[in-house]
Amino acid sequence: MQNQNYRRIWQTVLQIPSGKVASYGQIADLAGLPGRARLVGKALGYAPEELAVPWYRVLRSDRSLAFTPGSASAEEQRHRLLSEGVLLINYRVQAQYLWQPDLAELLFKLQY
Repeated sequence: MQNQNYRRIWQTVLQIPSGKVASYGQIADLAGLPGRARLVGKALGYAPEELAVPWYRVLRSDRSLAFTPGSASAEEQRHRLLSEGVLLINYRVQAQYLWQPDLAELLFKLQY
């Protein structure tokens, strides 16, 4: 069951367009796992490299980076987001970069 949930999470994160971000809770909801935001974080840690899951596009609910500011992981996440044109102020992404999937994405790209 866990692997199936992880796959749902990975497939959902793969749908986040370049230059957009989503929260752990939003990904859990879209993957059909409401209330399982922590599972999203865990699943991203186990994502196979060959899937190239864009883990760095997933943020905390307050749009801040997932890691402690200044840590190597936070800096990697920040640099990856900046390279996609996502602006950050004090390690927090501005609201205009939030991913809001449209109806077509919800119906045809997300399979849950």
